[in-house]
Amino acid sequence: MAGSLNKVLLIGRLGADPEIKQMVNGKSVARLSLATSQNWKDKNTGEKKEKTEWHRIVVFNEGLVNVVQQYLKKGAQIYVEGQLTTRKWKDEQSGQDKYSTEIVIQGYNSSLTMLGGGNSGGGIANDNNQSSNSDEMSQISNDMDDEIPF
Repeated sequence: MAGSLNKVLLIGRLGADPEIKQMVNGKSVARLSLATSQNWKDKNTGEKKEKTEWHRIVVFNEGLVNVVQQYLKKGAQIYVEGQLTTRKWKDEQSGQDKYSTEIVIQGYNSSLTMLGGGNSGGGIANDNNQSSNSDEMSQISNDMDDEIPF
């Protein structure tokens, strides 16, 4: 096998409203907290069990940051495709090195799609077009709805 692949696919719900920050270069970045859950029935007791995992999502694409800011709220269900990235930072209190693992949505092979809820369309694809805005994204979503084969 030649090369390698770093790809994460998740469907989950936002645990909080998105956090939008300004970077030093003036561009915006969105941070999301995404919960994915696994449900099962305990074989011994018959009791329903659930385990929730929390994922940090970081969106760098300007067009998607605008969409996230306008349309996503706590509880929204989304589908994300991105890359797993671990970054190193220093804890200000202890001075120790800390590490954070995040799913980064940036570039042509990443996407964010809004699922369920009261939205009529909801699909938002990410690409390298940094000039895209929410109107263009909505048009992409509506065009995709017309091509559903069922």
